[in-house]
Amino acid sequence: MIAIGDALISEDILEKAFVCDLTKCKGACCVEGDAGAPLEEQEVEILKDIYADVKPFLRPEGVQAIEQLGTAVRDPEDGEWVTPLVNNAECAYVIFDDKGVTKCGIEKAWEQGAVAWRKPVSCHLYPIRIDTYPSYDAVNYHKWEICSPACTLGAELKVPVYKFTKDALIRKYGPVWYNELEDVAENWPGKM
Repeated sequence: MIAIGDALISEDILEKAFVCDLTKCKGACCVEGDAGAPLEEQEVEILKDIYADVKPFLRPEGVQAIEQLGTAVRDPEDGEWVTPLVNNAECAYVIFDDKGVTKCGIEKAWEQGAVAWRKPVSCHLYPIRIDTYPSYDAVNYHKWEICSPACTLGAELKVPVYKFTKDALIRKYGPVWYNELEDVAENWPGKM
């Protein structure tokens, strides 16, 4: 583990390759799984505040799920806040393009200038997952079989996880923190 500020970072963040290959996976990470996207406490309020502006960008099934379940729900397994699901499948904020690839309705609203918030940071950070403890964050690489095309493409392009998630890591921890991570990565013995 690598310590930077109040974060302990898995070596996999520096050593594993990753670049989303949506042409192959179709955004399965937004559809598969047993819960919605993890949410930070402040994101629960943000979703409530922006829902009216995001709603026009969502599918009717997503709107129905959100209006029935709420803009955020508690995961019955661990009690953490997550996005609601449509019929226990895809995230309620998911939209599909004409090729069947998932996109984020919140991010679409952000791209169109309807909201100032891009999407949950856990989605932006993926394949990084963060577990928060009282005195530190554990920053880990989440390996999932559905992302094997992303691992292959990342290896071909020689892009480590920390570079793929640069914007999200800066969003979460700031540019000074990220620069320190880059400095560590440059001298890391197991780097790509």
